[in-house]
Amino acid sequence: MVYLEPILSASGIEPVGTIVMGTVKGDLHDIGKNLCIMMLRGAGFIVHDLGVDTKPDEFIDAVMEHEAQILGMSALLTTTMPNMGRTIEAFEEYGLRDTVRIMVGGAPVRLEFADDMGADGYGENAMECVDMAKRFMGAGEAGRWHEDSRVGTHVAVRLGRMAIIKPTRIVMCATDKAYGNTREDESVASEEKRALFDKR
Repeated sequence: MVYLEPILSASGIEPVGTIVMGTVKGDLHDIGKNLCIMMLRGAGFIVHDLGVDTKPDEFIDAVMEHEAQILGMSALLTTTMPNMGRTIEAFEEYGLRDTVRIMVGGAPVRLEFADDMGADGYGENAMECVDMAKRFMGAGEAGRWHEDSRVGTHVAVRLGRMAIIKPTRIVMCATDKAYGNTREDESVASEEKRALFDKR
């Protein structure tokens, strides 16, 4: 992938967009981030990789320097996840929040957390990362991910159609208890899956 950008430039193909990616301050994990970067470059994006342990000011400087339309942040540790929110706050303090779309991801990150911190999007894996970036640039299917709280974070609906379905992995939480035990929850997941497919 390191050779992709020169080839695109030589061929006259316009890049889809420019993205700055990095693992947040205090976190040294980068496997997931690197997979996202590889797939984003393969999809035609120019990606500037800031590496690991990236401070909020470093994200801001890179976005301004490269005039990036999208910022991607990764975290693998629950203790470093709050640094995503601190980085978003830093963009707000500098008056730059409206100049960039911010997407987040990582093993412990969930959509609720992304929404709470003010991120524009959340991806569970590298493929979702690419789809989200394309939507941000107007090059993909429009629409925001929506979760059904009864089934948990592993069911998503986009434009009324099934996008992801993993009903066997039930997340037990306070909202789930209203639907009974694990067997009843699985039944809810199956009913939800059928209802979603009926909307196609």
